[in-house]
Amino acid sequence: MTENIYLELKNITKVFPGVLALDNVSFTTKRGEVHALCGENGAGKSTLMKILNGIHKADSGDIYIEGKPVQIQNPLDARKRGIAMIFQECTFVPEMSVAESLFFGDLPVNTMNRVDWKYIYKTTEDLLRSEGLLDNPRLIEGIHTRLKYLSIADIQMLEIVKAIHKDSQVIIMDEPTSSIAQREADNLLQKIIELRNRGKSIIYISHKMDELFKIADRITVFRDGKVVFGDDAKNLTIDKVITMMVGRELSNDYPKVEAEKGAELLRVENLRRSGVFHDISFKLHAGEIVGFAGLVGAGRTEVARALSGLDPIDGGSVFVKDKEVKIRNVTDSINNGIAMCSEDRRRNGLVLIRSIRENVGLPNLRRYIYRGHLHRKKEVAEINTQKANLNIRTPSIEFNAGNLSGGNQQKVVLAKWLIKNPAVLILDEPTRGIDVGAKYEIYKLMSDIVKDGGKGIVMISSEMPELLGMCDRIYVMSKGRITAELSRSEFSQERIMQFATGSVKGAIKSSVK
Repeated sequence: MTENIYLELKNITKVFPGVLALDNVSFTTKRGEVHALCGENGAGKSTLMKILNGIHKADSGDIYIEGKPVQIQNPLDARKRGIAMIFQECTFVPEMSVAESLFFGDLPVNTMNRVDWKYIYKTTEDLLRSEGLLDNPRLIEGIHTRLKYLSIADIQMLEIVKAIHKDSQVIIMDEPTSSIAQREADNLLQKIIELRNRGKSIIYISHKMDELFKIADRITVFRDGKVVFGDDAKNLTIDKVITMMVGRELSNDYPKVEAEKGAELLRVENLRRSGVFHDISFKLHAGEIVGFAGLVGAGRTEVARALSGLDPIDGGSVFVKDKEVKIRNVTDSINNGIAMCSEDRRRNGLVLIRSIRENVGLPNLRRYIYRGHLHRKKEVAEINTQKANLNIRTPSIEFNAGNLSGGNQQKVVLAKWLIKNPAVLILDEPTRGIDVGAKYEIYKLMSDIVKDGGKGIVMISSEMPELLGMCDRIYVMSKGRITAELSRSEFSQERIMQFATGSVKGAIKSSVK
């Protein structure tokens, strides 16, 4: 065994329905090092870590701890073996106290077989004091403070304290700074360095290149479910890592149709939401597909939610067809010709236990109800027309939406908005979780929507080839701001990734008209 190797994963393969998520991946980490994992969204990083944490089970391959083979059955088993995972979005019980959360799932008992609260309180206080967290001003009731009063960064620090208390030797962090402020992120990075110096193994997943090169000892790059490169961080540069992340041939499977650019449909000027995004300005014309690129936490979805009336807007102006509009809620957005397909269609786009007809008809009931009656004949006729136009594969529009494939579910979401005939259609991750054939159909539908004139599409996507293949222009976001605007002639995977990671300083926007 290589000297100092603490954890080793050999030939790990994982297949989800229709997706080879991990293809014969091998990976090691040493004691007292920060090993960073890089790769585009969907490259396989998080899947491998979830296997290590017992959330998923590998289809084949082996895991070794200190050279001994182990079987990790579930997250509790992983904890017992010294492995802790801190997720991008921490799950917690808001009404639970700090002390209760640290011992949740493993409450100690005294000789009377009762919960030993005295031990819990003293141990919690000692841990927070030793880690320098007891003076946090948000701990208004000390260790009895309920978690709902803490920030996400505070919750992450408590997860680290829990890992220390459990004597975890491997601590996995998946995009831990994506939802926290810079000062909190700096504190977290400093804590990671302290843990490394104590001999802990840190596996760190992040898209933020500046962070990685501050703390990483080694960097491994994933692409399409495989490890494609790995080396000591001191031997690498940001540009080299980015090239390895995106270094694949762009597929030609994008039915992009060059539509005539028409009148301005949407103009956003200096849009802002405090602490989320700032000074967002962009335009969309009829016939255009305008893309928004960026990494997790860049603020793309938050901008879309604000334009759709789901989240409040603190300032800035929105113009639809050169007329300023006020968007205070979803009704305002829809009435002004803006519709959005959410990135999570199953949670926010569909009522899964209801039929296709009911889902498509739900936001369109005003069209079908008059004089106090639902005119079913008109409803069925229009929805069947959409079924045919969008090629929704189902025996009947009475079929439950929850039983459809991902691609057909996405078409149902499109259908309900197309009936409303919006001028601006916002598509957030429109092909997430659907197979290659269904992706092509969604792309074809997008081209058909804009080529007929009078409509434009704003597409948010984490798939770089998709953006390059389908968009007329791309706005790149990083840390809540637009850092670049690129025309098709300026498209480049490496260039977009540089703007998205913030590795290009003082970015100047393209002079796209």
